[in-house]
Amino acid sequence: MLSRRQFVAGSAFIQPSPVRVVFGGDVMLARWVAAKAIQEKDLLRPLRGVSPAMLGADVAMVNLESPFSEKGPYDAGGMVFRVRPEMIEALTGVGINAVSLANNHVRDAGAAGLDYTIKLLEDKGIAVAGVGRDAIVERGGVKFRILAYTYDQRNGNWQSDDARVPGLDPAKAAADVRAARGRGECVIVSMHAGWEYHTKPNPYQKAFAKAVVAAGAACVVGHHPHVTQPAGEIDGVPVFYSLGNLVFDQKDPGTDRGQLAEVIFEQGRAAKWRLLDVAIKNGAANLLHKYEEFR
Repeated sequence: MLSRRQFVAGSAFIQPSPVRVVFGGDVMLARWVAAKAIQEKDLLRPLRGVSPAMLGADVAMVNLESPFSEKGPYDAGGMVFRVRPEMIEALTGVGINAVSLANNHVRDAGAAGLDYTIKLLEDKGIAVAGVGRDAIVERGGVKFRILAYTYDQRNGNWQSDDARVPGLDPAKAAADVRAARGRGECVIVSMHAGWEYHTKPNPYQKAFAKAVVAAGAACVVGHHPHVTQPAGEIDGVPVFYSLGNLVFDQKDPGTDRGQLAEVIFEQGRAAKWRLLDVAIKNGAANLLHKYEEFR
């Protein structure tokens, strides 16, 4: 029989190991982004340039701003996005294994498109958050639960909400976080919010982040403004108000730049983090090899 000292010493070998998580912002795989990939017969083209960061992560997550659809129109202009099923390779090929679908474009392909998107992603081994489910991944002896919320799901195209898509309700989100923490889970919160093209977070982003951190969230990841906003900490918890675009075809100032957030979790908490700069050119994201020190 082991003595208490031997047992305690031996237990060190089963402590949770560090987990590296990389977060990206808005990913849009329609319009010009898809056209260039198809033209060049290179479906990984949109995100290949950030694959060195993604492939080395235990969890690599983005906000998928464009639903997949079994039928077109795929090349329509405007602000309604429908993505060809084969473009899923742009995600799987670079190591992305978790996505948030809680955003204002989630219903661009209708209810059937949303159902198809969820099935396609999960069939490819990509965990989905924000559409009637949370993304749950277990890494390094820790269960991570990714919760996702959006300021809007109608995108000007719908008169009512789909109940599966969680709105940006701080009280409800905080309750969800507390429930997960009560089960001993490490909670990551995805926040699709903010004013487009504004380089500073608005009061709603700040209030939402503060509420979920107070409830026990280990990290808050934001997107939607399409430009980057400052990152910081609330009570030692990293908050990325907007990582900007990861890949998009917008022309507005600042929309051709984004960031990846790299977070190292130890025993269910974010121990350190840093930002990696990304440039978007001709519908493809490229990691700029300018690495800041971990904070």
